[in-house]
Amino acid sequence: MTPPSNPAAPRIAVFGSVNMDLVAYVSTAPGSGETVWGTRFAQVPGGKGANQAVAAARAGGDVVFLGAVGDDAFGTLLRGNLVESGIEVSGLRTVPGASGVAHIVVESSGDNSIIVIPGANGEVTGLRDGDERLLAGSAALLLQLELPMEGVIAAARAGRAAGVPTILTPAPARELPDELVGLVDLLVPNQHEAAAMTGEQDPYRALDALLGLVPEVIITLGEDGAVHGSRGERPVRGQARRVAVVDTTAAGDTFCGAFAVARAEGRGREEALRFAAAAAAISVQRPGAGTSMPDRAEIDRLLAKG
Repeated sequence: MTPPSNPAAPRIAVFGSVNMDLVAYVSTAPGSGETVWGTRFAQVPGGKGANQAVAAARAGGDVVFLGAVGDDAFGTLLRGNLVESGIEVSGLRTVPGASGVAHIVVESSGDNSIIVIPGANGEVTGLRDGDERLLAGSAALLLQLELPMEGVIAAARAGRAAGVPTILTPAPARELPDELVGLVDLLVPNQHEAAAMTGEQDPYRALDALLGLVPEVIITLGEDGAVHGSRGERPVRGQARRVAVVDTTAAGDTFCGAFAVARAEGRGREEALRFAAAAAAISVQRPGAGTSMPDRAEIDRLLAKG
């Protein structure tokens, strides 16, 4: 599914991971030492970075991706998937060895558990010559934490130097170095990550605590929507759409990619939250990660329904 070319589309840069997702669907995930029957298996391109890139491209962004794949068969497939999605891949390096993979178990409820094996992603410890040029002029830089921390910080430094707002999804959850926190313009944790970072289970208390660190925060709350806060402004609650959930694997990445496009297009925060929630609502009704993300026409049709 390749988005149509649109010279007016906002430029979105993504520095992040790309994996091949190996997905097992089960009624209930096995406990320690337990074997269960699965209902289906799928091999789907994923990785938090690639997921956000595909989501942004399908939502209407002009996306450039920076990261790494291995020189294996998965690497060829992963690169091809990004190209097919209309994403510029001149910043996607190929390194010797295996590409990243993720082993994902999806329960019939739609909940999932994930084991990530970094592979080539672990080699992205910084930027290469020319990467700064790819970032320049972007409306946003999307970052996650499936790459080595030194690489994430290097990208955030380059974004700040180029005047590009940085959006960080702090997942997988880990301690954030002070330098990285100081380079983040918008932080987008889910409710569990926000609680781990602040010790606050209440999302509004967590929001207040996080706004002491960064100027803007969105905490995603699953079926309860999201809460957005900016320093000096009242919090805004975005409602999730009630849908039949099939697979939540890429919901957060879909939300983040779509939100970045909406804000880059000049939408206010409430309208951008609605746009992102609509994209996420469509994605959770489909299996897989990159394969589940809606295109712009689908998002607009759902929004038109009210």
